[in-house]
Amino acid sequence: QVQLVESGGGLVQAGGSLRLSCAASGSFFRIFAMGWYRQAPGKQRELVATSTSDGSTNYADSVKGRFTLSRDNAKNTVYLQMNSLKPEDTAVYYCSARAMSSVGRVLDYWGQGTQVTVSS
Repeated sequence: QVQLVESGGGLVQAGGSLRLSCAASGSFFRIFAMGWYRQAPGKQRELVATSTSDGSTNYADSVKGRFTLSRDNAKNTVYLQMNSLKPEDTAVYYCSARAMSSVGRVLDYWGQGTQVTVSS
């Protein structure tokens, strides 16, 4: 079982910055991918950025050049630095992790979500 604890959301003006953090804890053998998704009101959850254990990172086109995902494998923590924020970035941001348990099961886990609101 993996617990994901998120922090760093809040209210910011357009053009501002926020940094989200997500720390994984619990009983697991290995974490493969960690990243962030978001869900705006009335919309489906969408990928923001993900990072695999080998260091490769994938970004949504809408955030490329503005958001940076970094990962500390030793701390099982992932960070999302969000710059040049726009009102359309307003959403609940969810941390996600794909992990293998000690018995070899690979499952996806989700955090509770943190609200990011960008005012115009």
